[in-house]
Order: sequence, then C-alpha cells, then structure tokens
Amino acid sequence: MQRTNLIKTVDNLLRKHFGVPKRNQNPPDPLDMLIGTVLSQNTNDRNSYQAYKNLKQRYPQWEEAYKARRASIEKEIKIAGLGLQKSKAIKEILNGLLGKYGTLSLSPVIENKTDVKVIEELTAFNGVGVKTASCVLLFSLNKNICPVDTHVHRTVNRIGIVAASTPDKTFWLLNEKFPPKIAHSFHTNLIRLGREICKPRKPSCSVCPLLNSCNYDQKNMDESKTASANSFMLLDNI
Repeated sequence: MQRTNLIKTVDNLLRKHFGVPKRNQNPPDPLDMLIGTVLSQNTNDRNSYQAYKNLKQRYPQWEEAYKARRASIEKEIKIAGLGLQKSKAIKEILNGLLGKYGTLSLSPVIENKTDVKVIEELTAFNGVGVKTASCVLLFSLNKNICPVDTHVHRTVNRIGIVAASTPDKTFWLLNEKFPPKIAHSFHTNLIRLGREICKPRKPSCSVCPLLNSCNYDQKNMDESKTASANSFMLLDNI
C-alpha cells in the first residue's frame, strides 16, 4: 500500500478505536510551546505539565526567567527530571533569542519561513531537537507536521509506514508527503497506541486495532490486557 494511503488507513482505524483527539482551540504562544516541549523530554506528561505550571507561576513573563539564575529555574522544574540540562536549555533559548533577535519571542524565527527553515533555526538552539521543533509547528502553528517521539518512531516502523533507524530519520520520511489535515490526530493517537498497546516489549497485538494493517513480523498474539487509558497530552494543555 502506498505510504500516504497507509497513513490515512491507520489514522481512520485509530480514530475509530480511540476517537478524535481533542486539541487546544487557542494555540499557545510558540515560545511557551517550545519551552513546554523541552520540559517534556524524557519524562511523563503529568510531571512535565506540573513543571511547566511551576515555571510559569514563578516567572509569568519570559523576561523574568531570562533575568533569573539558572539554578532558580532548575528548582522550579525539578519534578520533570534532568533539571540541570533542561534549565540550561531554557536559559540558552532565552539568551539566544535576545542576543540574536533582540526579543523574547519566536516571531523572527517563524515568520515568512518554510517549515524546514523553522526546524533548522529552532534546532540551532542547544537542547532543541527535531521533535521539539516540530511540536512547535504542529501544536502552536497548526502546521500539518507529525512530530516523531519514541512511540511514533516505534509504531510507524512496526506498521511498515517507514523503515528508519532513528526518530529523526523517521520524521523526514514520514513527513515527505503527509496527507493533509490529519497530523494532529495521527500523532496523538499513535502515542496512545504506543503507550497502551504497541509497547516496546511484548506488544498487545491481539487487541490492536491495526492488527490486519500492520507488517510487524514479531506479533505477540497472547491474550493480554491493554494498559490503562492515558489520554492526557501535555502539548494540548499548555
């Protein structure tokens, strides 16, 4: 099956199984989204959301965080883990924006730029990878871009939509000719699939809605229960 058609088929099956994901009707400021996504790295959504709320409560304006000591930022975000690395990344983003563009806004980075150029400019900041940059495009700018985290990487390769060795390689292949208007539902429902059914070890293939569309050759058909539903998504709640 052609890649674009397989993506559409998978999206339809996941919508039937999980429903159409709700999304933020008031897209957040791109800088808020960028920093929120940095906080989400290597932790769960609830801890990163609490870290984001702690940070915004302590520093309602990014100008205040820019003036704050790095250690003070680390204290506010410690629940998300990797506090040293993430606080450094936040400070470097804020310092870089003010130093290069003279403003604590992503407007100069994103205005009149192609999606590829935006990703290129955002990933120039230390601590910002392709996944983080693409989340800004999808969740804040409503672009039809599908970010690739570990869940999306694992599932689309198992299904057979792409064949790539790293999440970044998967991202570029997956988004070459992505079908219009479905990136948010596809991305979000694949994360749920990866959390609840298509787990790294011993996936619950017998209850998977994609069983007949998936090319994974090590299917686990043992009777098994899916993980408890976890529909909270950080980036739709910033």
